[in-house]
Amino acid sequence: MGNRAGSQELIQLGERIRQKRKDSHLSQETLAEKAGISVNTVSRIEGGQAAMSIEIFAKMVEVLDADANELLGRKPGVKKNPAHKMISRVLNLRPKEQKVVIQTMSALIDGIEGIR
Repeated sequence: MGNRAGSQELIQLGERIRQKRKDSHLSQETLAEKAGISVNTVSRIEGGQAAMSIEIFAKMVEVLDADANELLGRKPGVKKNPAHKMISRVLNLRPKEQKVVIQTMSALIDGIEGIR
């Protein structure tokens, strides 16, 4: 019975990952590439046929910009506001790209504050 419950949890996790991937308009191929795993592994995870390591799960959460608790079927955590999502996106950029975004944002904020 314990294996059956574990299998059902894997199936449900896979379904939530598949739905989040589709909501994010990502193909299995794109998710696999960004997560550093094979397309076959993505397919097996989404089908509830394979468990994944913590590292792969964390990478899936990052790539899907998902809430880990939500993917695990737990009560969602605090919703990220748009600023938190933007910060997360900036942190995923290369250092030179981060610098450009931060300089641009600073100029925009300075301009807005000057209007007040």
